[in-house]
Amino acid sequence: MKTFDAIGLLCPLPVLKLRKQLKSLAVGERIEMLADDPAAWVDVPHFCAENGHTLCETRENSDGSTSYIVEKR
Repeated sequence: MKTFDAIGLLCPLPVLKLRKQLKSLAVGERIEMLADDPAAWVDVPHFCAENGHTLCETRENSDGSTSYIVEKR
């Protein structure tokens, strides 16, 4: 699973970068995005729902960032 870092980026950049990263994946592949933007808590689930992707997991990390694991659909 590929991981990319969106820490330090503010809305809407984390979701825009997630969209770009997902384009290079095959259907069924997963990607992990690390972000610390509080708006991502709302933006990532909304983006996944609107675009048909699956948000598999959201977890808070010890450094204050959040991990979002998304499966391309």
